[in-house]
Amino acid sequence: MTRVLVVDDQFLIRAGLVGLLRAAPGIEVVGEAGDGEEAVALAAQTRPDVILMDIRMPGMSGVAATEKILADAPDPLPRVLVLTTFDLDEYVYGALRAGACGFLLKDSGPERLLAAVAAVGGGDALFAPSVTRRLVEAFAQRAGNAGRTDEPPPDLGALTAREVEVLRLTARGLSNLEIAGELFISEATVKTHLNRTMTKLDLGSRAQAVVVAYETGLVTPGGAG
Repeated sequence: MTRVLVVDDQFLIRAGLVGLLRAAPGIEVVGEAGDGEEAVALAAQTRPDVILMDIRMPGMSGVAATEKILADAPDPLPRVLVLTTFDLDEYVYGALRAGACGFLLKDSGPERLLAAVAAVGGGDALFAPSVTRRLVEAFAQRAGNAGRTDEPPPDLGALTAREVEVLRLTARGLSNLEIAGELFISEATVKTHLNRTMTKLDLGSRAQAVVVAYETGLVTPGGAG
């Protein structure tokens, strides 16, 4: 069973999500929250596998709640799936930077929602790497956007040359299979390099790694990387 926590400040949307998830096989709704603070408390209490997180909420935003939950949670960390109205919502960038695994539009159909929960719950990427790149590029060019923080980006000096190269290709939007072909190594080796990179830089998701690659200047918006 995939344990899911649903977070949305609009009651009707939240109720609809909960009803849909409860009717699906293999999914257990362990709680529902109407704001970020309640989400943080329930996440600690219920230890969900997946959190459907509304990004725009009064009080504590989905970005802040995501950051707090992932900072405080023991392993294995919950996988946060951001719910948004706009596919290039500036707050989504902040959520990816905080460690969210992906985002889903609120007007997605029931099949898309259930498939997304299953994918994220199983540890898979929710969307193609190129979608992550498109989102990050759109907001990496905006100085001081709402998703940014004042924290400096991690130091890439801890990475080996091959790990840096894998990170660069990941940020360019290549899949693991495509990176393997580019570097003439196996897909399993690509995964190993990426996992070591994420461990060294204390990153929780592939999307977060892409954000770091842009913020450190490893790749540049609109450039070949």
